[in-house]
Amino acid sequence: MPSGLQRYYGKDDLHFVTFSCYQRLLLLVTKCARNVFVQELDKVRNEMGFRLVGYVVMPEHVHLLMSEPLKGTPSTVLQKLKLRMSLKMRKRREVGNAEQFQSPIEEEGIPPKAFWQTRFYDFNVHTIGKRKEKLDYMHANPVVRGLVEHPRDWPRSSWSSYMREEAGLITIDFEV
Repeated sequence: MPSGLQRYYGKDDLHFVTFSCYQRLLLLVTKCARNVFVQELDKVRNEMGFRLVGYVVMPEHVHLLMSEPLKGTPSTVLQKLKLRMSLKMRKRREVGNAEQFQSPIEEEGIPPKAFWQTRFYDFNVHTIGKRKEKLDYMHANPVVRGLVEHPRDWPRSSWSSYMREEAGLITIDFEV
């Protein structure tokens, strides 16, 4: 991630945030790991009171389109989310579900605490056009990467909520 990033909070903008797994390793490569992430995202969203307008969980990174929380900032949201996810994944590996959560962490000797890169990218979104651009970008990401042929085939995103008008894995807060 670039150094010297500026964060602009308090303007009631949406935030397009991108954050990566440690050294961009495929730590979210399993369906189980991505499902755990979506569950934790929903819990943190409910606790901190931010609107989730869009998301996609990729094998080594995540994109969110979110509002600022009622208390705190997107930075505090991500801090809580990353910590919870790291702890949950470590605990599940220790309990014996290693085959469901097998990742390069164990294979490459990376310390188990190192699940996420410390920084994240944050882009303020304050127009309808930019919001649509960021949603389209997120939803196309699995297709561009060659993981699926169509966004509908990647369930760990908000695409189904927008295009099928049906609930996905997590409730989306549509902006009007």
